[in-house]
This record gives sequence, C-alpha cells and structure tokens, in this order.
Amino acid sequence: MKPVEAHAIADVQNSRDSRQLAINKVGIKSIRHPVTVKDRSGGVQHTVALFNMYVGLPHNFKGTHMSRFIEILNGPEREISVESFEPMLRDMVKRLEAETGHIEMTFPYFINKSAPVSGVQSLMDYEVTFSAEISEGSEYSFTMKIVVPVTSLCPCSKKISDRGAHNQRSHVTVTATLNDHLWIEEIVQLVEEQASCELYGLLKRPDEKYVTERAYDNPKFVEDMVRDVAGLLNAEARISAFSVESENFESIHNHSAYAIIERDKRIEA
Repeated sequence: MKPVEAHAIADVQNSRDSRQLAINKVGIKSIRHPVTVKDRSGGVQHTVALFNMYVGLPHNFKGTHMSRFIEILNGPEREISVESFEPMLRDMVKRLEAETGHIEMTFPYFINKSAPVSGVQSLMDYEVTFSAEISEGSEYSFTMKIVVPVTSLCPCSKKISDRGAHNQRSHVTVTATLNDHLWIEEIVQLVEEQASCELYGLLKRPDEKYVTERAYDNPKFVEDMVRDVAGLLNAEARISAFSVESENFESIHNHSAYAIIERDKRIEA
C-alpha cells in the first residue's frame, strides 16, 4: 500500500474560524512527567510532576497543536528549576505560534529533617507548584506555591481548660510571585517557624514530649498564623506579590478554620 503524502493530510487546527472569539487558555491538563528539581543543598531531586500547559488562541484560528506540548516535555532533558522555567515557556509559546502562554507543574518535594531532641532524621514531603506565564507584550512572571503542614494549638482552649488544650494539623499555603531566586526550603522554614510547632516524619518519645510542650507554649489562632507569615513575606524583597492561607483541620469540630491574606506590592508601590 502506497504511503499517504504528508501534504495530502489536512491540518484542521490551522483552518480559519469565523466566530470571532479568542480563547484565553487552550492546551493539555494533568499530564505526568518525570523531572529533576534543584534543591538548596546543591543536589537535585528526581520526582514526578503533574503538568498543565496552555497558550492563548487568537479568534481567527480553529485550534492549537496539542501534540507540540507533549514534544516540549519529551524534548532534550531539562533540569527543572526556577531558572529553566522561562526558556521552557518561551520555547512553548514560539513553537505553538502564540503570544501568551502558561505552564504549571505540581510535584512532591522532600526535605530531610532532624527530630528536635533525639536528632533522628526523616524525610518530610511538601506539595510544590511552579507556575509561569507570558502575558501580552512578552512579559514573564513566575509564581511558587508551597503547602506547608504544621501544628496549631488553640489559644482559647488553652485559656479556658484546666487540663491541656486542643490542637490540630494545619495546612499553610504560600503563593509568591518572585522577582529573584528563592529556595523552596526558605519558604518552608519561614512558615514552620511561625507555627505552634512544626511537623516531623519521625519522632522518638523525647521528641514527642518536646513538640507537645512546644505547641502548648506557642498557641496560635488561624488569624495569628496568616498575619505572622504575611509580615515576613511582606518584608522579603524577592517577593513581589503573595497570598498566605491557613486551614486548620479542627479536632473538636466537623469543619475547618480558615484565613487568607493577599498582597500585591507592585500595585501598592
């Protein structure tokens, strides 16, 4: 059977569209791909990321070329880092013949931690999302989102109870738009230092005593948590805009307590 000539295959995506409606984002969503991510110690972590990749589609084009997104992920191996995101995104926009583009990838990131008393080491995982965007005019922006699990202890419960106080695990989510390099570990440390107590993967009995008493001595409302973290993010010159959220998974209620602070320093400046 004679092969079909390449020029004989119709390119429907490149055909014209008459509806006069541009599409803000079109592309692929929820594709897993192995990546390597630089860490603060000078090494790299090998992990698997969930990618979303989009471009803007002008009103006069019927569709985009979905296969090209996959080609970009499966091209020459890239060491994924804050620095490598911009060239990857610009390559995507160029190959898709677009003016705007967006890439985000979510992955587990591991930090080796030592227990506070015994010093026993274990890994803690954190959910990290890198997001980058090229807007009209070829302007580039990069955002890093990190979910940091911590312990919070209720100040009210401590005040009114004769024996102990209720505490809970909390997820503090920091989303920061960066203008310079900032390590994942820096954000994690900043958040953990503001919590009633940080979490550890492995604790011995002396460590359990320490973290229980540490939380009791350092009670925090959900409002305290976001204010304390926001104050430090506000003072960090490498962050142009941020949001900090705290969700406390209550141990004595069937609901969560929640607070958020958002600030864009660029607008205020």
